[in-house]
Amino acid sequence: MNTVERQVGQRLTERGIRFTRARRRVVGALGRGDGPRSAAELHGDLGGAVPLSSLYRSLAVLEDAGVLSPHHGTRGLTRYELAEWLTGHHHHLTCVECGAVDDVHLSPAGERALEKVVDGITEAAGFGPTAHTLDIEGVCVRCR
Repeated sequence: MNTVERQVGQRLTERGIRFTRARRRVVGALGRGDGPRSAAELHGDLGGAVPLSSLYRSLAVLEDAGVLSPHHGTRGLTRYELAEWLTGHHHHLTCVECGAVDDVHLSPAGERALEKVVDGITEAAGFGPTAHTLDIEGVCVRCR
């Protein structure tokens, strides 16, 4: 069992939730994957080893436990990824044509610059931010 799986197992145990084989497979697939994945993509990645009904149940349980973060993209498609406490802070580029979501990691200087923009926006609104994510929509290189 790798570090991410141990952390997830501990979190689920603390919440009285079993870390079933299906949930392990979902976490493993997302840990190996390239960015957020839809239920259909995960089902394909897992080679059908987890029935769709179990897959959807696992996604819901893992999301409720704070292990997964959903990303609601264009055309109503939801993709899931491991939560930032497992993977680190990052942002997303979302293709409005195919729905692909690519992770973007900013340099420390880029993240500081973004935080200044966020602070300016939230201060003007009298809003106290607790976190931020940047999601940029456009057309990916594969769809151009």
